[in-house]
Amino acid sequence: MKKSILAILIVSLFGIISCQNINGQSKKPSANRPKSKPAEEWKAILTPNQYHIMVESGTEPPYHNEYYNNHQTGVYVSAATGDTLFSSADKFDSGTGWPSFVKAVDAGKVEIVQDNSYGMSRDEVIEKSTGLHLGHVFDDGPANRGGKRFCMNSGALKFIKK
Repeated sequence: MKKSILAILIVSLFGIISCQNINGQSKKPSANRPKSKPAEEWKAILTPNQYHIMVESGTEPPYHNEYYNNHQTGVYVSAATGDTLFSSADKFDSGTGWPSFVKAVDAGKVEIVQDNSYGMSRDEVIEKSTGLHLGHVFDDGPANRGGKRFCMNSGALKFIKK
């Protein structure tokens, strides 16, 4: 029992370090990039959680988000634009508590920018057409599927079942 609890704590800690923006406040360059709409317009379009994640570059807690454990067939679209970004065919269980994908459906719809916040160097994934935050990408995904792990926030996505 103690080993199970310790394993869960270690996995959670790994997830927090690898994906989570510690306090939701961002000082990174992408946060200063012009968004396709002013913040006030995004506030009117997005839910408070979506706004926090996408506009303020926040992160939802691991294992307590809508899609980390979703195994249905379909596509994941941007919560802001409705553009298709990820497919369930490219989703895998990374053990981090966030939905993870090996690739975007269309690489031209996302952009990877450097994120040096909180003393870490990470690659942030933003929606190219809006400049809004989606999550981060890491090089520890399944080797036989390209080696990438797109660690996304459920709050930046909407799932459309097929």
